[in-house]
Amino acid sequence: MSRHAKKIELECKIPTVGASASNIVGYATGYDFTYNNGMPIRYVAFPFPVAGQPRSVHKQYVEGKDLLTGKPMMQAIIDGWTKPLVDKEKIKGMPPEAAVEPRLLRPDTEDNLQRLFKDKEWTDYNPIILPTEERVAKMLKGTSHKPDEVIKTINITGGARQLTVEKVAIYAVMAGAKPEYFPLILAVATSAPFGNSTTSMANMIVVNGPIRKQLGMNSGTNAMGPYNEVNSVIGRVFTLMSKPAGDLRNNVNAWESLGNNLQYNNLCFAENEEELPAGWEPLSVQMGFKPTDNVVSVGTGWSYISSLGEAQRNYPPHMLIRDYLRALSAYGSAATIVVDPSVAALLKDVHGFKTKDEFSQYLAQNVEKTAASYWGNGVIATSNTALAIQGLEPYATWKKLPGETLIKPFTNAKAIHVVVAGGKVQTTWFATDFRFGRGVLVDNWK
Repeated sequence: MSRHAKKIELECKIPTVGASASNIVGYATGYDFTYNNGMPIRYVAFPFPVAGQPRSVHKQYVEGKDLLTGKPMMQAIIDGWTKPLVDKEKIKGMPPEAAVEPRLLRPDTEDNLQRLFKDKEWTDYNPIILPTEERVAKMLKGTSHKPDEVIKTINITGGARQLTVEKVAIYAVMAGAKPEYFPLILAVATSAPFGNSTTSMANMIVVNGPIRKQLGMNSGTNAMGPYNEVNSVIGRVFTLMSKPAGDLRNNVNAWESLGNNLQYNNLCFAENEEELPAGWEPLSVQMGFKPTDNVVSVGTGWSYISSLGEAQRNYPPHMLIRDYLRALSAYGSAATIVVDPSVAALLKDVHGFKTKDEFSQYLAQNVEKTAASYWGNGVIATSNTALAIQGLEPYATWKKLPGETLIKPFTNAKAIHVVVAGGKVQTTWFATDFRFGRGVLVDNWK
């Protein structure tokens, strides 16, 4: 919201007032104004919730009072456009409390330092390995990159926050990583911080290539469970780096209403490439990498549905997976299906899906849901209604359909990924709405 308002103010030279639900207006007028805007954006506040309310309630909001000033809503908007800046709005520069943290902390006891890291919200509130200079220096030997090299600059919160190689080494030590894990951790760091919104976002980390076996990652039985050191550590590092790097603090600038338990480990696992049916390519190869490349892919999503297992001949797995996908939002036409090798074998050998792409095409062509269900998802309504109003298809047509009309929401089969993992103990799978960007070459971070 503030980014759009700022763009209109600076680029279009149009006075702008941001509108926010009352539950996060404190962030807009406090943290965002202080650390992030770099200019005064004025706001009005509506009651919460806004989404899901009938039009009559929205009309009452507009005709009612601004929850920030107590003035009639339209008067508050006009005042925001026209009134001169007050002294507080003329303040420039970062506040004193935004001073950069010292590189080194003062010596203290183990218990006190563990408590300090928790009080600063630098951890996931589980015990950490304290990142001493000696331990961090040892971790840095796992890469040829310089400690002060900036991996990325994070602008979503707290201004421009630089994530360096040394900072990532600190988080790697905290999670109990070994130096040989460090190139993979640096590759994951290019996607930091993890997803953060008012909805319950989470992440998925998938590793492909020889590095899976070199590091001893689990791609077989219990690949997605707490039964492997490397899977656990790599997944946890992403959380430990995302919170301080993104300055994510509960009820300050992290306000997911329910949160997501998956953020503790970020669904970190390796694809079971050895058990891929003939013709089924690893996720990384589908993205354009070579089979010998070491690649990590990070996806973001919300929904995760587990099957009950035991695929049946009279209603085979591809039909059940199709049914599961009806419950997903289809945002960006994205889905990621994680299937056990036994399911992959059934799909290929019994049901004729010679490649992952063929299975993705089947899902795109056969998953149907009602128009009402599609537009009833808040993320879809917020993002795609604007596309419909602009006349972009198929959203413009879908918006006009009767609610009970069936549509095919997965318009891009290439955004439906299939990943094989598991130990062939049971014919199970997970249907998720996680969507991936392009994977990252791990060897670039050696």
